[in-house]
Amino acid sequence: MSEPLRIGVLGAARISGSSLIGPARATGHRVVAVAARDRARAEAYAAEHGVERVAGSYAELIADPEVEVVYNPLANGLHGPWNLAALAAGKHVLSEKPSASNAEEAAEVREAAAKAGTVFMEAFHYLFHPVTRRLHEVLASGEIGELRHVEAMVAIQAPPDTDPRWSLPLAGGAVMDLGCYSLHALRMLAPWAGGAPRLVSARGGQRAGAPGVDEWLDADLAFPGGATGSARCHMAYDGLEMSCRIIGSRGEVLAPNFVLPHRDDRVVVRTGDGERTERLGTRSSYTYQLEAFADRVRGGAPLPLDADDAVTTMTLIDAAYRAAGFEPRPRVS
Repeated sequence: MSEPLRIGVLGAARISGSSLIGPARATGHRVVAVAARDRARAEAYAAEHGVERVAGSYAELIADPEVEVVYNPLANGLHGPWNLAALAAGKHVLSEKPSASNAEEAAEVREAAAKAGTVFMEAFHYLFHPVTRRLHEVLASGEIGELRHVEAMVAIQAPPDTDPRWSLPLAGGAVMDLGCYSLHALRMLAPWAGGAPRLVSARGGQRAGAPGVDEWLDADLAFPGGATGSARCHMAYDGLEMSCRIIGSRGEVLAPNFVLPHRDDRVVVRTGDGERTERLGTRSSYTYQLEAFADRVRGGAPLPLDADDAVTTMTLIDAAYRAAGFEPRPRVS
């Protein structure tokens, strides 16, 4: 193996245990530092996860010469500012999605990444798992015929009212947390659809007590080749659903949970010849992602995601918000 990455983590978010700490342990990379607004919280996090040391602030972590990769899982509204700060310090950045609060800020992140000459990637981890790769392979093989329609639905039960995902100033909302996966999954079908999809219409519902914050949103898209798409999300659903269904002229392929395939690794193919279920393995999509990111940093291997892709996704998110009667998320002031 090449030299381990030396990673610094911004914040003591619970998600980091599965999204970065576990994968780093599995792949032999070092988590050298963590910083949080509350030092005691950072110290507890470091002790729990075996992080080598605690930095006194986000800025101190970014300035640390031993930190070469900054992982940013902060609240959505803090992605843009701290991605910009990390890139300005010459660090590689693995940012949780979305990369910024809106397309304008995402474009600034893209410019900063180009200037830094470092690796920047938005953490759409699902794309690296064999489940998603298999969806694309089945479509590319022609087994289900030509693409006609795709449906992606990403929904969870409601977080508590105090959760930052319900905060407009912190760039919260269902599309930011969940719908970005649905929209991104549809965008990734462009090679088999005659090009990138365009937004046709969208409708959504506001969270009670949280003006301007979407509780759910449904977006309709159209591809140049004539196929259509539905990208849906709901952040106060009666259960968990993270499915992607691709319908062709001769059949369909379904991933019951494309976002968290380690929970359900099935890909179901249905054609006139019958139905079969393939299992693609429950190794974490985050582990595949960190491997791919490290291969890029250490060996220059290509990545399917970069700062350009992040701007395109954010532009589509902003368009969906406007079409559904919401404003794009504000930047943190």
